[in-house]
Amino acid sequence: MPTVIFVHPDGTQQRVDARNGRTLMETALDNSVPGIIAECNGSAACATCHVVLPEDVKTMLGPVSDHENDMLDFADAPREPGSRLSCQIKISDVLDNVSVRVPSA
Repeated sequence: MPTVIFVHPDGTQQRVDARNGRTLMETALDNSVPGIIAECNGSAACATCHVVLPEDVKTMLGPVSDHENDMLDFADAPREPGSRLSCQIKISDVLDNVSVRVPSA
């Protein structure tokens, strides 16, 4: 079972167990990670699950879809090079011990 480390805007970290096949957003909601709202329940229609990934992880996951790219423009926090919608990222063993930053709004 992979472990994901959510880094909050104040720098504190929250380590959570994640199940393969679930999304990063579902994992955050299951563990009450502050800042991940997911108003659209994972349909990539609201950008309230915005996270920032490290460059190496971003590269492993491949390019952002055009739709996700458009939705990131509506995120409350400024967009960054590693910005992604956590509802579009499936948990797998390659994400074990990844640090995911939750941006401040």
